[in-house]
Amino acid sequence: MTRIQEMSMDYHFKVEQEAGSSTFAFFGFNGTAGIWRIIAVKEAGGWNERTTVEDMDLAVRASLKGWKFVYVGDIKVKSELPCTFKAYRYQQHRWACGPANLFRHMFLEIIKAKDVTIWKKFYLIYSFFFARKIVAHNVTFIFYSLVIPISIFFPQVEIPRWGVAYIPALITILSSVATPSSIHLALFWILFEQVMSFHRFKAVHVGLFEGERVNEWVVTEKFGSKNKPNNAKCGADQKKPQSKLWERLNVTELLLGLFLLMCASYDLAYRVKNYFIYIFPQSLSFFVIGFGYVGKFIPSNV
Repeated sequence: MTRIQEMSMDYHFKVEQEAGSSTFAFFGFNGTAGIWRIIAVKEAGGWNERTTVEDMDLAVRASLKGWKFVYVGDIKVKSELPCTFKAYRYQQHRWACGPANLFRHMFLEIIKAKDVTIWKKFYLIYSFFFARKIVAHNVTFIFYSLVIPISIFFPQVEIPRWGVAYIPALITILSSVATPSSIHLALFWILFEQVMSFHRFKAVHVGLFEGERVNEWVVTEKFGSKNKPNNAKCGADQKKPQSKLWERLNVTELLLGLFLLMCASYDLAYRVKNYFIYIFPQSLSFFVIGFGYVGKFIPSNV
C-alpha cells in the first residue's frame, strides 16, 4: 500500500503542482515544506478556518491578490504516510471534500477579483477546481464503476472504445511517468484508486452541498507515529495484535464488489461486451479492501 500511496503523491507533486507552477504560477499549497512571505499572507487575509483546506484557501486568495508561486522540485523533505487504510480514507475524504467546499465559497470571489487576468480566473475556476477537484472524482467513479458495468445489461447502449480503453490507458501512462520506479505497480495503483474514487466521489458532494461531514477533521495517523506516545499503536515494530474478521469489514466496498462481480459474470456468461476483462479485477480490488486486507489494521481493543 505504501508504494501505491507514493505513486499518488508523486503525481500530485511532480505533475499537478509543478504544472501549475510552470503555467499560471499557481498551485494548491498543501501545508508541507512551503515558504511564504509574511506580506503575502497578510494581503491575502491570513488563515481562514471556513474549510478543512485552509492552506489551499490561503493560496487561492494570495493568487487573486496577484502573488505568484514557484514550485521547487529539487528540494526534498521527509514526510509521512497514513498508517492504516482507515486513516488514508479519512485523509482522502478531507482532501476531496475541502476543495469542493472551498469552490462553493470562493466562486464569486474569483469572478469579482480585480488583480488577476480573466485567463487566471478561468484557470482557477475550470481547470483547478471544476475539472480536477469535482468532475474528475465524479467521472472516475460514476463512469467506470457504474455506467460501464450497468451498460452490460443494455446491449443497445454503445460506449466508444476510446472512452472505455484508450483514454484511461493514456491517462494512466501519463500519471505513472512521475514515478518510473513504480511503473510495474501501475495496474494495482489503478485498481486501488478506483476503490478510492468512491470515497472521493462521496466527499465531493459532501463539500458541494455542505453535508454532515463537511467540517470533519480527523488527525491522520502516520507510520512514524511510533515515536509519539499517544499514537504508539501505529508503530511498525509492535507485536501484531489479533483481529476479528468482522472488525476488518468495509461493508460498502463489499457491496460494490458484489455488484461488479455480478455484472462481470453476466458479461462473461453471455459475451455481451467483453468488459469482464476489466470488471473482474475491479471487483476483486473492492473485495480485497472490503475484507480489510490493505494497509495496517488496528483492532478496536488496542
